[in-house]
Amino acid sequence: MKASRAIVFVTASLMVVTIVSCSKKDSGKPLATSDKARAVQTMRVIPRPMERTINVTGSLAAQERAELRVKVSGRVQNVAIDLGSVVKKGDLLVQIEPRDYELRVQQSLAVLSHSRVALGLPVNSTNDSIALENTTPVKEAKAVIDEARNNRERVRNLSQEGISSKSELDTVESQYSVAAARFEAAAQEARKLQAILAQRRAEFEMAQQDLADTSIRAPFDGAVQARIASPGEYLAIGAPVANVVRVDPLRLKLEVPERESLNVRIGQAVRLRVEGDTKAHEGRIARLSPAISDLNRMLMVEADVPNNGVLRPGLFVRAEIVTNERESSLAVPTNAVITFAGLEKVIVVRDGKAFETRIQTGRRGGDWVEAMSGVKPNDVVVLDPGNLRTGQSVTVKEAGPATVKTAGAQDG
Repeated sequence: MKASRAIVFVTASLMVVTIVSCSKKDSGKPLATSDKARAVQTMRVIPRPMERTINVTGSLAAQERAELRVKVSGRVQNVAIDLGSVVKKGDLLVQIEPRDYELRVQQSLAVLSHSRVALGLPVNSTNDSIALENTTPVKEAKAVIDEARNNRERVRNLSQEGISSKSELDTVESQYSVAAARFEAAAQEARKLQAILAQRRAEFEMAQQDLADTSIRAPFDGAVQARIASPGEYLAIGAPVANVVRVDPLRLKLEVPERESLNVRIGQAVRLRVEGDTKAHEGRIARLSPAISDLNRMLMVEADVPNNGVLRPGLFVRAEIVTNERESSLAVPTNAVITFAGLEKVIVVRDGKAFETRIQTGRRGGDWVEAMSGVKPNDVVVLDPGNLRTGQSVTVKEAGPATVKTAGAQDG
């Protein structure tokens, strides 16, 4: 038992000696390298003009969309388009058999010509205007009343000379009264014929319009979204035949949050991207809703976007509305920002020492990032700080002109 205690005591003594020996060896090393000044490259924080944008989402829609329907019934004679066909305004898309409508035009033209002849108008003319006294019924009645007036004047003169009897005078007076009544009736008949002529003219033009409506044409430049009718199919009035959309420019529909809505104006630039396309497309705000939606507190905004053939209606887009093209704000170089555990920091040099400062970032360019908080104008930040620690002494070497120009250039 005594031998065991002696062994334990000796072992403990050796451990103490070992620890003391190690401590003496460690005490010979320098404490830290933080006191050694480190050469760093720096840049001053300065205001720079940059864009103020609003990030929104939306979708593309056709600028115009028309579902074409027939205005007259009939059998489809020809369909000149198919899905995806590019059409110009006025192009023939679908043709209804026109023969029945051609015959109706001929029939109405014959009736119209008859009405023109009844009024004394030439057949081959489109001018239906005629003075009442120049119409055939009025001209005939005027000739009769003029003759009756002359007879009455002659008999009156003879009666005053005692040559003509009273009975002859009464006769010519009656004839004149009858002629005057016939003249008035002729004027009424002429007015009636003029009204009938106007009706026949309208019927003729309606027949011509029905004939023209057998040809269904493109209402604008665009493309065929759907072909519905087929040759040989009989269509009733109002039956659909095709859908046509206008895809250049496209209509970009965006929803802007209420808090940002006051900054949106007509004419502002919009940049957008779609899935699968790395190229950014541009447009301009063209229309604003007059009111905020009660359902989601959003402002509906529409922009016109030129289409180079890549974009299609229905695509989901992410967009930026540029509300201010040259708003001044503080910016720091991208290579001065340290990101760790979701936090963003920069190293600021004050009195020859490095100090870690947390910042809040905003807009970003190719080689700069907006510093919304954490730094002030003319603060000196370290580029590529690496493992530089707070409190470490530094020797400052400011970035050269080329580096300053690159870091401060406007991102294109």
